[in-house]
Parts: sequence; structure tokens; C-alpha cells
Amino acid sequence: MCLITAFTLVIIGVLLYTASKLGIINRILYKVDPNTTQHGGELVAKTLKAHDVNYIFTLSGGHISPILCASENEGIRVVDVRHEVNAVFAADAVARLSGKVGVAAVTAGPGLTNTITAVKNAQMAESPILLLGGAAANLLKGRGALQDIDQMSLFKSICKHTATIRYIRDIPSTLKKAIHIAQSGTPGPVFVEFPIDCLYPFHLVKREIGIKDESKSFVQKIISLYLNNYLNSLFAGAFEKHDYTPLKPNIPQADVNQIQTAAELLSKAKKPVILVGSQATLPPTPATDLIKSLEQLNVPCFLGGMARGMLGKNSSIQFRHCRKDALKEADVVILAGTVCDFRLGYGKVLSHKSKIISVNRDKKQLTKNSDIYWKPTLAIQADPSSFMVELAQSLKGFRGSQDWIEHLRAKDDAKEEANGKKALEPTEIHLNPMKVLQTLDKILPENVILVADGGDFVATAAYLMRPPSFGSWLDPGAFGTLGVGGGFALGAKLVRPESEVWIIYGDGSCGYSIAEIDTFTRHELPVLSIVGNDAGWTQIARDQVVFFGSTVACELAFTDYDKVAEGFGGVGIRLDRSNEENIEEVLQKARKEYASGKSVLINCLIGKTNFREGSISV
Repeated sequence: MCLITAFTLVIIGVLLYTASKLGIINRILYKVDPNTTQHGGELVAKTLKAHDVNYIFTLSGGHISPILCASENEGIRVVDVRHEVNAVFAADAVARLSGKVGVAAVTAGPGLTNTITAVKNAQMAESPILLLGGAAANLLKGRGALQDIDQMSLFKSICKHTATIRYIRDIPSTLKKAIHIAQSGTPGPVFVEFPIDCLYPFHLVKREIGIKDESKSFVQKIISLYLNNYLNSLFAGAFEKHDYTPLKPNIPQADVNQIQTAAELLSKAKKPVILVGSQATLPPTPATDLIKSLEQLNVPCFLGGMARGMLGKNSSIQFRHCRKDALKEADVVILAGTVCDFRLGYGKVLSHKSKIISVNRDKKQLTKNSDIYWKPTLAIQADPSSFMVELAQSLKGFRGSQDWIEHLRAKDDAKEEANGKKALEPTEIHLNPMKVLQTLDKILPENVILVADGGDFVATAAYLMRPPSFGSWLDPGAFGTLGVGGGFALGAKLVRPESEVWIIYGDGSCGYSIAEIDTFTRHELPVLSIVGNDAGWTQIARDQVVFFGSTVACELAFTDYDKVAEGFGGVGIRLDRSNEENIEEVLQKARKEYASGKSVLINCLIGKTNFREGSISV
């Protein structure tokens, strides 16, 4: 009797499993309306709207048309670019400046492969990006369908999470989970793949998969039965009531003991230094709270990445030069979201005598390269911004040494003075880039956003220019990606329409995204650009010529980028020795054109200086 019962249960289990896999159970539970005009794209749009998504960046493609059209109907602004990589760069900028998830939607195959660089850049910059990608129909994968490749394998290593849609009813829950993961812990990109049959209406999918209402032969009837079952399973429960409520991100926090230990270390410090990285600018702690806490502690700060500009142009505790010297003397160093990668010499710039407090959301980044060149005294896996606020609250009577601040200020001022003198030195041809950048820095408004996209010219700008506020500096981050300019500027202008957005281009990087001037023009989103045109890949040539005595592959031409900009609907201005005495007037002319609603590109011909050659102070 027991054997028969067990056998019966096995049979029932097999039948239920088979019925579930074939979608029969869902067909019983949910009635499918073959006349409905609803489609999966509507579920995507409703989910995004519920998550307060205001923009989707895209380049059109048949695979994703339902998502774009439904998003437009939901009031989400659809912004189409000239290259898919810039759709993701724009989404990245939105994420950084708004604190929300940035969204890009691109078509299958080459549309997705074109985004790989930007997705990897977002991963290393810790930006919460949602990439929506089209795909071949589930039935046709691996059968030679248009633009069909194994997309999931491509994105698995560069995304926090990947998912593909099998049934339309799964769209809301899959997107909710993906967005939750993108924003939780250490933020990063996620990818959700949408097979084309999960997006289009019932009647169109039926037509495309070739279901015949009247099948004559036995084989045709079997095929039709299979396809009908597939189609009904696909749409079963698709348009029932869904819960679109966003899930609250999980963010690691420091515990009381860790805060107390850090407070004890800092309270005894005579020469403390705080290095604030991009991660310290992430939600949920408002930037204003972090700024207030840093000012209360009165500890010298060096700002990197998205933190640049956070303390304004003239903060008494912010230092821009001689970081290496400060770290050699420091007795306590707080790495608030700063990582010991190449930007800190893998930790070599830290003194072995310093007590180091490392705070990072990511466990691997928290102690990267430790026990090789450096070792943390206290490693705390937590949100750096929240940590700094709590640390300041526990040290309300503490203020860092004013003598230590004045000691570092003297060094910083001396470096500024030296840079000012070097900016006045004539170059062999064209303009001194330092003079141009210092003049630009002088006239920029408080609400400016500077997008850094280039090598040598941009590296010089990073030393000389003073971002005035939080979010006023956008650079690619740890991946060092060229080509972010057009996409970053597009996203920045949408999030902060009142801001004056400038792209600081190298002439090499300019070639990557100058076509997006067409996008700025079509969407009435004016952007200013200045190209440091020295006719070469100078950042590379600096070392290549010294090491190998050759400029091979490093030479460009003094191209008329101003004329290229005009061809894409912008205003082009040339700046060279012919108007060297009027640099400020030329820059102001560009701002005036911009104020009238036009995108402007200044083609600035520059010569070469020895700034940053040899021993560079960091």
C-alpha cells in the first residue's frame, strides 16, 4: 500500500511539474484575452514610473519599440542618442546627480555590445544603472534570428545582476528586484533582457510565430497545439494586478563600537587627513549633512571623483595639491570611500606610521592591496557618508589642529602660485593650455557642471579648475574611460537644467561623442564644450617619446572641430593666437550663445608645456 501511494505521489508530482513547465497551470489560473492590445512594454513603463524614473536614454530599435512608446505614454522622457554607449553614459550621469537609478534601453545584439564599455565604467564607478536590452524571441534563440547572441554571458561579469524575461507576468517583479539590487550595498549596473515576444501585443506575437488557425495535417495540428500553448503561457497572468511598489535598498552601516573606536583614534590625532571619494556622495545621506560634518571636524580634506567641489571653491579645510606630502606626515588617515588602487599608488603613498581608518561599502575595495603596501588599523564595511556624519556626532567637542591646517595651506598656496606663473609662460605654438583653463575657471558660475573627458588637457584641468559645489565635476572614474563627454553632459543637463554644463574635451576624446551635439540640438538641451586641440594623443606621447623615441599612432591634426559642431547644429568658435588677448571675451561670447539655447563648441588650439612632467606633486 505504501509503495503504491509513493508511486502515485511520484506520478502526480511529475504531472504537476510537466504541467507547470508547459504553462498549463497558468492557463487554468489565468484567462488570456486574444483581443487585448496590451503589451509587455506597458508593464516596463509602469514599473519604471513607480520607481520615479524620469528619463530613458536609447537608440531606436524594433526589439524595444514597445518599451519606448509605453514610456512616452507614461510621461517618461525618451531621449535618443547617436550611439548606444552614450545612452548608458547619460544614464550614469543621471544616477550620479539624482541619486536615482539611471535607465538605458537598447536593441539586441550590436545595440547591446555597443554599451559594454559604458556598463563596465558604471560598474567601476559604482553607479546604479538599469540596462534594458532587446533579444530574439524565446522560441528563436540559437536558431539564427536577427541580432541573436548570448547576451547574458556578455553582461554577467560586468553587472551586479542579470535576468531574462520568460513570461510577461514576470516583468514587474523582475524589474523591481533588478532596481533594488542596483541601488543596494555597493551600487552598480544591472541588466534585464527582454525577448521580443515578451514585449509586443498578443495578435502580433501570434502572427510572427506562425500560428495557423486552421491546420490540416496531423503534424500541423501538433505544431499549432504546441505554439498555441506557448503563446497562451507567455501571456497568462500578464495583465493581472501587479505590485509596483519599490523595494528599499539595503545599505551597510557602521555599528556603535566601530564608530567609537574611530572616534578614539581621531580624537588623539595631531595631523589627521580625510580622503573623500565618490562613494561618500551616494544616497541616502544628503551631501549637506556630510559637508556639515566635515566642517565640524575641521580636518584637512582631499576630495576625489564625484566628491570634487563638495566643499566649494574656498573651503578652509579643502586642499588640492601636495596630497603626497600630507599623507607622509599624517598620523591618522580616514579613507572615506577612497580606494587604494592606482590613484593612491596602490597604497604606497600612505605612511606606515599612520593609523588608517578605511570605510567602504564594498568588502574587496575596503582592503584592496592591503598587506602589500599598507594595512588598515580599522576596516569598516559601511556607507562612508553615514559613517562620517555619525563620527562627527560622537566628537562634538573635537576640532582638528589649526596649526596643521595652516602648515598644509602654505604648501597648497605655494603650488597655486607656481601654477599661476607657469600659466603665463609662452608656448612654442598656439595657446598655453594652463592660461586658457585658469581664465575659464575664473568666469564660471556657481551652478556649473564640468564634464571631464580626455587625457592631457583634462588632467591639467583637474589640477587647475575648482568645481564650486557638489555634483559640479563628472569624470569617468577608476576605469579611465575616454568618450564619456557627450553622454555625461546630456544626463547632467536633464537632471539640472538650470546648470551651465561644460564638457572639457581633449581633441582625441572629442572624436568619440561630438556627434551628440546633434542630440543636444534636437532635444533642446544646450551644452558648452571646449576642446584642448594640440593635434595629438599627448597623454600617451609624453611617455612613449621618452621611452621609445617615437610618436607613432599619437599624432592627430589641428582639425576644425568648430566646423564639425556647426554641421551637427551647434555653434563653433575658434580660439587661437589670433584672439589670444581676448580669451575671456571669447569664452563669454560662447556663454552668451549658450544662454540663447544653442550648444557651443570652442576649438581651442593649444601648445605644449612642461606642466605635470617629471616629478608630479599629488
